[in-house]
Amino acid sequence: MKPTDHAELLNQLERLGVRSGGVLLVHTSFRAVRPVADGPLGLIEALRAALGPAGTLVMPTMTAGKSIFDPKTTPTKGMGVTADLFWPQPGVIRSTHPAGSFAAQGPRAEELCAPQPLSPPHGPDSPVGRVHDLDGQVLLLGVGYDACTTLHLAESLAGVPYSVFHSCVVEVDGSPRTVMIPETDHCCQRFALAEGWLAERGLQRKGRVGHGTARLCQARELVVVAVERLKRDPLIFLCPPSDHCGECDVARRSAEIGSPLEAFRGHPPAN
Repeated sequence: MKPTDHAELLNQLERLGVRSGGVLLVHTSFRAVRPVADGPLGLIEALRAALGPAGTLVMPTMTAGKSIFDPKTTPTKGMGVTADLFWPQPGVIRSTHPAGSFAAQGPRAEELCAPQPLSPPHGPDSPVGRVHDLDGQVLLLGVGYDACTTLHLAESLAGVPYSVFHSCVVEVDGSPRTVMIPETDHCCQRFALAEGWLAERGLQRKGRVGHGTARLCQARELVVVAVERLKRDPLIFLCPPSDHCGECDVARRSAEIGSPLEAFRGHPPAN
């Protein structure tokens, strides 16, 4: 298979509708997009070129949260090779959340990566929430909406009744301490419903980037559509009990006893 060169990648991104000068949150599986000239770094360069010097590129750089987080050295976990190569690049800023960090490059990078509360990791006052506030776009490269953190923002804004605890190591008075952070988490497979909701309203652009399928939408439009559905059915993103999905069953049980997110309201920022 012939590698997609820089010019063609740029052409594909522009045809898809990536906005020059905008804010772009990218979730990607390089395995689905490859081969690309110059590998993942070539893909990053094409994304930067499509945004232009006035645009800001954002990627998730989440970690295991099992040790003290250092934004300059802690590797990502499960984010893919593109994100893992992006955050150490010159000029890239990384946020300080000990488990749910993001990296950004461009004029809005510092604003996007400013300190945030520990919980919820993808709430309004987080990099995901700030992409939304800045009318940014969400680009899914070779992945589906099950990888889309903006839908966790929608859950937060809709006030869904479920959340689960995840342990995370933070530094307290110079020493590591494990804390339990609540977040709206589950298996995320039913996030795929969002694609149909967007398509019904003509709010998604779909095409090829490299050798993979790409989906592009406005963060605000995605959130509006998802919140509308969540207001009708707050558990719509959880697998039904008949599916015996362990992660969704845990989230469903939390809704029955009361969400632990309330205990974290007003928690100091992760900085």
